[in-house]
Amino acid sequence: MKLREIIPAVAGLMSITGYETYAAAELTPWLGAFDADTTDTVGNRILVRRCGRENAPRILIDAHFDEIGFFVTDIREGGFLAVAPVGGQDLRSLPAADVKIYGTRVLDGVITSTPPHLQKKTDKPTLTPVDELLVDTGYTKDELAQWVRIGTPVGYVPRYVPLENGRIAGKSFDNKACCAVAIAALSEIPAHELAGDVYLVLAAHEETDRIGGTAVGGMSVDPHYAMVLDGNIGRTPHTKACETVALGKGPSITRGAIVHRTLTKMTEALCERAGIPWQRSIEPAGTGTDTTALHLVGTGIPVVDVGLPLRSMHTAVEMLDHADAEQLAALVRAFVCDREIAEVFA
Repeated sequence: MKLREIIPAVAGLMSITGYETYAAAELTPWLGAFDADTTDTVGNRILVRRCGRENAPRILIDAHFDEIGFFVTDIREGGFLAVAPVGGQDLRSLPAADVKIYGTRVLDGVITSTPPHLQKKTDKPTLTPVDELLVDTGYTKDELAQWVRIGTPVGYVPRYVPLENGRIAGKSFDNKACCAVAIAALSEIPAHELAGDVYLVLAAHEETDRIGGTAVGGMSVDPHYAMVLDGNIGRTPHTKACETVALGKGPSITRGAIVHRTLTKMTEALCERAGIPWQRSIEPAGTGTDTTALHLVGTGIPVVDVGLPLRSMHTAVEMLDHADAEQLAALVRAFVCDREIAEVFA
């Protein structure tokens, strides 16, 4: 399964928070290697690869499947839609962005932009709040009302641009790139090589709720230990090195207050043994990922937090490096096959 094909295919599916199951049928063809495929009441999709041994350890891989977007709040004269944000939006990137409106008919639109000729001259330029932006559709209000309702989801256009040196830019790599990497990695492992039964939770509600769907998924799986995969902020010239990770240097492994220290150290050692390049990320308190909720589920779950470096996060042009995705896939494969970790935690 080629990551260059599955990453944009999965990231391109509409899964705005609350609509994680919208394109469920389109994801299914990629899941043939899994032994079980269920969706729970909150929208988590739980996939299972079984090792074939009784009383085997339960290993959880978590990657949230929801993406940021908008909900329609009003239909206005002239074919304009007012919207509210779903998840944290980068306001700088919104004016003039292309979007899809997922009504009873999928429509195209663009977020309006005030030309510089008409912008007020101030000492401090301000960013327009989302609730003051409009989506221009080209339709009349009456035409829109046939297909769009209050609450209709709106998302970025799934457009992907290959760049030099193995980079690619597009929407929703946070966090469906990690979902795609996990699906590909787990699909390729012979069952007898697995250190236990592996549960992949494509989790719901991460972008809007720090408890998220992962708490429900973790409770139902009740794993012996877990790895959370999520995007990590990629370094650019205007960012601090202590707050970011570099593209092209492998996945990040987080050190911090809520990750399990022993599991984290063993995962770092696993990378060294397997020759997988990795980099350290420091999150003194919460991680901003599903780890924050998952490690407190039930009687507590040992969790290691792993990141895929992404630039321009929470925009329509998030960027990743395919080399990092390949190394992340290698780490997932090594993690679920490692008997030493399984012995310690099971």
